[in-house]
Amino acid sequence: MDFFEISKTLVKIVLGTIGLAIFGIVFGLFYKGIDRKLSARMQGRIGPPLRQPFRDVAKLFTKENIVPDNSIAWIFNLTPLIGLAATISILLYLPIGGFEPLFSQNGDLILILYLLIIPSLALVIGGFSSGSPYAIVGAQREMATMIAYEFPLAIIIITIAWKLSSTAVGGLGLANAFSLTTITANPLWNTSGPFAFVGLIILLLVLVIVTPAELSKIPFDAPEAETEIGGGLLVEYSGRNLAMFYLMDGVKTVVMASIIIALFFPYNLSPLLGLESYPAYVVDIIFYLIKLLVVIVFSVTLIRVALARLKIDQIVYTYWVWLTLLALVGLICIMWDGQLGLPKIVEILGLS
Repeated sequence: MDFFEISKTLVKIVLGTIGLAIFGIVFGLFYKGIDRKLSARMQGRIGPPLRQPFRDVAKLFTKENIVPDNSIAWIFNLTPLIGLAATISILLYLPIGGFEPLFSQNGDLILILYLLIIPSLALVIGGFSSGSPYAIVGAQREMATMIAYEFPLAIIIITIAWKLSSTAVGGLGLANAFSLTTITANPLWNTSGPFAFVGLIILLLVLVIVTPAELSKIPFDAPEAETEIGGGLLVEYSGRNLAMFYLMDGVKTVVMASIIIALFFPYNLSPLLGLESYPAYVVDIIFYLIKLLVVIVFSVTLIRVALARLKIDQIVYTYWVWLTLLALVGLICIMWDGQLGLPKIVEILGLS
């Protein structure tokens, strides 16, 4: 590769990263505004304007950044930046609005699974470094929650990869099964029989319930419970540090919704409408933003309006027992689809 090609690649990576960071921050805050407005309306309140999250962030960046006397200052100040950077980096591996990921590797889905842990770890380390007893309790709860929801999330990813890579009956026998490019190019619904269809619905439901815990939203917000531990992990944060955690939450909302879209709804409108070039890009981006809104409403807004906060032991039990079992049922349904699908049932019953 000559110097020109290397320079072109570097420029593409830099501009793409900046663009995705701006996209994640702007639409993360925008969808947070929609979420707050919709939840307020559902509860019979007027709610804040849609631009309120932008106002909150702008105000926080002008406020004094207070560091507790008994904290580990450099860790306390570094963790918000690490959490935000790690969350933005996930966007580099996700297909956005019909565009291919900026970075695409054979195992990028596994990499995303690990990158999702970093923002939560940043919150945990920041809470411990603050020296506040409330933050330490919140950090302990966050660790327990992370351990709980990672298991069903891993089952979902393994099941999808098995469906794509397996050469057994019911599998597609594709290479690079952990690549999101492979997953989006081969929508699972298109090759699923009745049992696999049911299994995919179950896995989608599990991932929708995992999303509020990833985002520390009600009913899984025990680590930040304001009425119990005064904000928990974030109780000592203020100013630009709190603003960066606020931005991290907005970007992570877009990330989680984009993962759901990439795994289960990777369809675009432009092929259906016969569009090409720039009109296709515009239509696909608008369609993607609509899908993003629908996923956020169902996985965040409706759940936190309909349910009350769970205790930490209830959260762990829900994920380790009920959701893990539910994910395993989805896995079994997909594995059995080839053996017990409709053609096999017809054969067994002797029907033609």
